[in-house]
Amino acid sequence: MKSLILCFSIIAFAALVISNKNFKNSRKTNKFFKLNKKNFYKWMNFSKKERYELSKKESALYLNQRKNLLKQIRDEYKNVSRSENTLDNS
Repeated sequence: MKSLILCFSIIAFAALVISNKNFKNSRKTNKFFKLNKKNFYKWMNFSKKERYELSKKESALYLNQRKNLLKQIRDEYKNVSRSENTLDNS
């Protein structure tokens, strides 16, 4: 009975250590990584799935930046148009 409990606890401990190691590895790739010339080899050392996920995040970030810039341009255009209309009416 004691050997069964000891064997079970060793297996549980080994599973915990392995899952902790996998968690640490997956946590490292979750931070944002932008591809450029300097870190090309680091980028290529990622797995295909990791590269896909990182490029998808980068693409979403770029899309949001473009949306924000477009919104800012539209707002500025509206303000300029209004100020020109008030000057023309005066």
